[in-house]
Amino acid sequence: MRDTFETSVFHTKTRIRSLLDSAGLSPRKRFGQCFLIDRNLMEKLVDAAELGPSDCVLEVGCGTGSLTGLLAERAGCVVTVEVDDAMIRIAREQLSSYGNVRWLATDALTNKSSVAAEIESAVTEDCQRVGGALKLVANLPYDIATSLILNLLLGNLPFARFCFTVQAEVADRFLADSDAPDYGPVSIISQLLAEGQRIAKVPAKAFWPAPKVSSAMVRLDVKSQDLVDITDAPGFARFVRSFFLHRRKTMAHLVRMLKADERLVPAMADLGIPPNVRPERVTVAQWISLFKSNG
Repeated sequence: MRDTFETSVFHTKTRIRSLLDSAGLSPRKRFGQCFLIDRNLMEKLVDAAELGPSDCVLEVGCGTGSLTGLLAERAGCVVTVEVDDAMIRIAREQLSSYGNVRWLATDALTNKSSVAAEIESAVTEDCQRVGGALKLVANLPYDIATSLILNLLLGNLPFARFCFTVQAEVADRFLADSDAPDYGPVSIISQLLAEGQRIAKVPAKAFWPAPKVSSAMVRLDVKSQDLVDITDAPGFARFVRSFFLHRRKTMAHLVRMLKADERLVPAMADLGIPPNVRPERVTVAQWISLFKSNG
């Protein structure tokens, strides 16, 4: 196997500082700019995506282009999104010889509630052109990571896999079982639609500037439609979230308070859900059954 870093643009901490200094810039907290400077972890993230020459990749947060270049070498095309105009100019200059990268200077989310239409259009066009699988591979900005992944999972773009870096506690939410303290709507929605696993733990020193929290790399493999036992995934997400708005109340109390379908009470009994149990103790399979009982 070839050493991908022999041919790709990989930026060390020293190189990133030099590039930013030359442009009169510094890492901007408002954009969550923490640059991954560990080669082995970056390669582990890309390896987990299992990219091929006909795949289309979405990257959110290109930084100075280290990860972008590695993705461009392995995939058919890369759509990279960066909200910081100055940063995207640096990355474009560093990767000027790569002809399979589309650069979008925009915020990935519109009001943090939906994926920007410009991204959906670009990804759809490029995915159709190269003909392979659509995957997200990114060192995600912490403040949009959860909203972005859930919106993409629940949206219409045909993603096959997500490989991303997030805060460790956010990774725990995606992967948690119903008996874990981090279990909640993020766990339930993502596990309805995908199979998840942790790729690696990422210490703060793997970034520059070093964040105050630990991080983790997560892989989500999207389930085929015939394995998702619900046709209205957005409706399911709204249903689950409504219960977790009052997560300290019991399920029986919430059913009455939310004026849910009267069939939920016998359905809870049939599923073995005690009336005094709280939402975080209900398994993904039980939530699916409850949603179906709700009409």
